[in-house]
Amino acid sequence: MAKLKIRDKKVKIAITKDKKKKDKADPEAVPELPAEYSSPTRDEEHSDSRDVSQSSDSELSCEINEVEGNDLHHPAEESDSSEDEVAPRNTIGDVPLEWYKDEEHIGYDIAGRKIKKHARKDKIESFLAGVDDSKNWRKIYDEYNDEEVELTKKEMKLIKRLLQGSTPHTEVDPYAPYVDWFDWEDKGHPLSNAPEPKRRFIPSKWEHKKVVKYIRAIRKGWIKFEKPEEEPRHYLLWGDDSTSAESKRQGLKYIPAPKPKLAGHEESYNPSLEYIPTQEEINSYQLMYEEDRPKFIPKRYESLRNVPAYENALKEGFDRCLDLYLCPRTRKKRINIDPESLKPKLPSRKDLKPYPSKCYLEYLGHSGPVKSVSVEISGQWLASGSTDGTIRLWEVETGRCLKVWEVGQPVNHVAWNPLPQLPILAASAGHDVLLLDTGLGDAEEQHRITELLHVEESASTDDRDLVSWAREEMYGGIRLKHTKAVANVEWHRKGDYFTTVMPKDILRTLPERLDCSRDTKAVLLHQLSKKQTHNPFKKLRGLAVSAVFHPTRSIFFISTKNHIRIYDLLKSKLINKLETGLQEVSSVAVHPGGDNLIVGSKEGKMCWFDMDLSSRPYKILKTHPKDITNVAFHRSYPLFASSSEDCTAYVFHGMVYSDLNQNPLIVPLEILRGHASSKYGGVLDCKFHPRQPWLFTAGADSVIKLYCH
Repeated sequence: MAKLKIRDKKVKIAITKDKKKKDKADPEAVPELPAEYSSPTRDEEHSDSRDVSQSSDSELSCEINEVEGNDLHHPAEESDSSEDEVAPRNTIGDVPLEWYKDEEHIGYDIAGRKIKKHARKDKIESFLAGVDDSKNWRKIYDEYNDEEVELTKKEMKLIKRLLQGSTPHTEVDPYAPYVDWFDWEDKGHPLSNAPEPKRRFIPSKWEHKKVVKYIRAIRKGWIKFEKPEEEPRHYLLWGDDSTSAESKRQGLKYIPAPKPKLAGHEESYNPSLEYIPTQEEINSYQLMYEEDRPKFIPKRYESLRNVPAYENALKEGFDRCLDLYLCPRTRKKRINIDPESLKPKLPSRKDLKPYPSKCYLEYLGHSGPVKSVSVEISGQWLASGSTDGTIRLWEVETGRCLKVWEVGQPVNHVAWNPLPQLPILAASAGHDVLLLDTGLGDAEEQHRITELLHVEESASTDDRDLVSWAREEMYGGIRLKHTKAVANVEWHRKGDYFTTVMPKDILRTLPERLDCSRDTKAVLLHQLSKKQTHNPFKKLRGLAVSAVFHPTRSIFFISTKNHIRIYDLLKSKLINKLETGLQEVSSVAVHPGGDNLIVGSKEGKMCWFDMDLSSRPYKILKTHPKDITNVAFHRSYPLFASSSEDCTAYVFHGMVYSDLNQNPLIVPLEILRGHASSKYGGVLDCKFHPRQPWLFTAGADSVIKLYCH
């Protein structure tokens, strides 16, 4: 079964009209197909056309020859009446049919009712229907009206003539004799016997390009037209100094000299009686102050010849000359800027929620200033270290103190292992670093922790002078004995390596400072699984303040007093050096994305570094009036915070975009207060909860506070 698909809407409408005319003229014609019949799909059409191509070609030629013979004896009647035209069944116009592919209908009829889609037949049903119907090869599918149309004999004749390369209609003569259009009577020889060329009836494309070029130049302002100057309707009778050449000179805008007041009715030699003061009014003038007294008292004269000379004429003329000569008359250009327009447009704080704003819980128990806090990776436990020589383990939600370790020395820093299956706590107290088993986790995790924290009596290290690994008998952990006081402890993201910082180790005498060959042990790397200590930064310049690992890559950050040095641990070399421009750096925090960095200083300033942008700060925030003790980023929320000795903690919104062309958005959100001032300082440390938008602050008043949204 071979079928055709109509793509041209005009052809489809014309065939539909002819079909309906035929139905009116021939009532005994074949009735329309039932609604259950459906036209085949495009794949079915191609497959069916290939199967019956040989048989249908011969049948098509015979049928067309028969049609042509019949039409020669019975020519079709043509009518120009508009009543014969039948409108298409579907009235959606030029709307693409693809818009109705997911609908149950394909459009609307003239009455506004939906035209339902017919059910589609598969290939077998279409093939069987074509075998039973002998005229199936003459049917085409009208996609616009979702119906099948049977071609008439006249339409088959038109198709045959088109395939043969002839004109569609037989009454058209393609080889008609040429009609001479030129009038030769009473005419001389023509300039040319050739007919008018086609290019004279088609607009020139070169002129079109030229016009487009001029239009583009006019729109972009390359071509400017001189507008006729409109003459002012009103003008001064005696001229205006502002129109002089002096006012059109370059430079500062010229201000014309002030003109003297023009004479009025009072200065007339024969003023009206109401302008002449009485003797009483003249006597009252004498009682006034000189600056309030009228400068001119009008008088009345019979004629202009009786008017005496003005006694102040010479003085006023001289003052006028001084005004014109000495008074500067240039206007300075000043830009009137609204101060509010200079402020950056920041989003509302309500749109940036959640963020910590209120104190929800307090953890009481320490007797001295709390110098450091650390939150376990699951967010359930909190560890704190204080100068009272104790390390406490807290439950975050209830504030219950679970365990206390009596160290005997002031605790400077505490840090949890980042792996949830290894709840090990690292704490620096004096010259020692303690690795403590918190007792959390199941039996399998405790067995693994016991194996990790087991150390022989004589632990082997790369250098005997670096660190000695010893067993901590009292608490069942490991004690790392350093040569100087340890100020900072930070873990690697994999939980096997950690670093320690000894700021005082780099302080040397003057001869030692001049000798750059002397190695320093300020920053050390330790491996827990092998119980080894390494010193890859022997030639470090400057006083080391803190050190942190990159959150995703093998990059290491070391902050000195004035610079941030970035090292590649795999290649063991310096890859970048950030210039802070601060007097003394106090703390460093790395964004979870790894491309941004914030640095706190002891002068109350905080620097934001975009390491992909520059080695200088992207933003310098002047926030706290006193020293900044710590800065911290949140793991998942776009938040960062800073704590200071002024007993406050600042919370900021810091959004980093993946688009490199868009700068980070920094918005101050909240100032958290609540800690009491002490001689040891204010807020000494701050840490975010790993999963919730909560902030923990440790104060010198021996109180730990939890701020929630």
